[in-house]
Amino acid sequence: MPDYDVVIVGAGPVGAILARVLGEVESPRPLRILVLESGPAVGRTWAEYQGNHEHYLGAEVKVPNTPWVSSTYAPSPDVLDIRKLVPGSLPDDNGYFVQYGPLPFGTDYVRAQGGTMLHWLGTTLRMVPNDFELKTRYGRGVDWPISYADLDRYYELAELELGVSADVGDQAYLGITFAKNYVYPMFGIPRSYLDEHVAKAVDGMKVKLDGKQYTLLLSPTPQGRNGMPNPAYDNGSGYRPRGAHGADHVGLRCEGNSSCIPICPVQAKYNPLKTWGRVAPHVEVRTQCVVSRVIYAPTGSKPVAALEYYAYSDGRPPPTKPDRVTASVYVLAGNSIENPKLLLASGGTPNKHVGKNLMDHPYVLSWALMPENIGAYRGPSSTSGIEILRDGNFRRDRAAFRMEVVNWGWDFVTDSPFSDVETAVDRGRFGSDLRSDIAGTVPRQFHLGFLYEQLPHPGNQVFVKNGYVDALGIPRPCIKYDVDDYVRKGMAASRELWNQLFAKLGATEHTRYYESDPGYVTYDGKPYSFIGAGHIVGTHRMSKTQGEGAVDSFQRSWEHENLYLAGCGSMPTVATSNPSLTMAALTFRTAEQILDDLGTR
Repeated sequence: MPDYDVVIVGAGPVGAILARVLGEVESPRPLRILVLESGPAVGRTWAEYQGNHEHYLGAEVKVPNTPWVSSTYAPSPDVLDIRKLVPGSLPDDNGYFVQYGPLPFGTDYVRAQGGTMLHWLGTTLRMVPNDFELKTRYGRGVDWPISYADLDRYYELAELELGVSADVGDQAYLGITFAKNYVYPMFGIPRSYLDEHVAKAVDGMKVKLDGKQYTLLLSPTPQGRNGMPNPAYDNGSGYRPRGAHGADHVGLRCEGNSSCIPICPVQAKYNPLKTWGRVAPHVEVRTQCVVSRVIYAPTGSKPVAALEYYAYSDGRPPPTKPDRVTASVYVLAGNSIENPKLLLASGGTPNKHVGKNLMDHPYVLSWALMPENIGAYRGPSSTSGIEILRDGNFRRDRAAFRMEVVNWGWDFVTDSPFSDVETAVDRGRFGSDLRSDIAGTVPRQFHLGFLYEQLPHPGNQVFVKNGYVDALGIPRPCIKYDVDDYVRKGMAASRELWNQLFAKLGATEHTRYYESDPGYVTYDGKPYSFIGAGHIVGTHRMSKTQGEGAVDSFQRSWEHENLYLAGCGSMPTVATSNPSLTMAALTFRTAEQILDDLGTR
């Protein structure tokens, strides 16, 4: 008899949803479920979560991972470790990643209970129907083995789990449809003052891109954060927002604290701790347990026989001997770097697609100064964007993109407002003059963010190599990464757009890119600098047949009938939507298949 019915590796959003759904089974008996998380437990109580927030407030440098201390034995990648790669000096192992270039992979993640959705922005866009047929319609990338219609019901489950605030009428564009009478759990988050200002100028504006004319519309962004409940939800039953984990009365409405990334101080924004708070008590969770190897069974029995893992305590010597656990079904629920790293480090002959086709949304920022006060730093980072350019025949030639209007001034681009204070003081401004200087400048700052689709390419990959190991002796992820001309042509199209937008708004552009930037690239003689969006996708993609991918449409391994590779790594293409909602929808679909495998659904 195996030790458990299901062992889940990873306690992030995928692991949390699977643990909750599978843990609800009561007949003929509750399932025996174990979750192994490589990082520490965080935010187990409301007081502990407040401690994470205090750690963020007290940090001199504030980046996405700041609230959470990285473990010695399960280190997290850090954006502060990302630097420009020098040809001839590769690989660069300055940090957890071993970068082989030619460009650095600039995205981080959190290894802790809750995963990287502890510091996500909260954007919950559905994919566009044509995104599932990219090869068929535009001759690019690959098609998905499922369609938008196949995911529609699971999108609804995901929007309930994440507590999405949006209005259906604002999201029905580019072929996106909803079930009859469907409404989101909560009404859309109100637009920011900046959004209202931009919308007056932009809505109905004609722009030329790629020699063609488009009519713009600024669309409200669906968000996984608490707004006003919609009484029509669930056929009139309504929706009750979930408060903070450990403090149900806190965070029932977004308070506009403007720190969604990296941490909402009241948990008005969804994070997986809320799902963990609803998981059945018999589900066993072991944190600080790093799975080091997948052990395959002899031919003729179930292909995966066991997992080996190291249980550690920070501040103590590393364990020298791994523990072993067995199950009927195994689920690797880590991200698109940790999942393939584990398989590749386990030996054997993994599927040829494992580790290949690494994708992100290269993220380019442009910034300008408005002629008047537009209320910078009010509310969530982004509450509206231009979404109608996410699909079109131009995808045959260049990347589609979506554009965010960002409410937080020049924070990401110039380290404002701190840099503004330093600059003003250097000019001799003090006291009331200094306050007047800042008050006359910072509220007029805004920037635009552009997220570009990236095509799957086998040369963008995660792999392991002898000599690069962590403190437990487990291989670190080695990464090869680049952005091709398909993406760069998308960047050029976005430059055409922001030039026309700034002119329409009467804003003075201050965008500057430097060759020393880690993500510095050029196209057609013009410079761009991109950063990672935190959207790691594609390294064990799903497919219709075994030869085309690593998993089937339910995220079950083609080679190993009792092994699932769940998460964004299963997505064949990244398209343009932030992937969290689609990842959650796929997870609900996978949970149903696991229950079928176990004969309990």
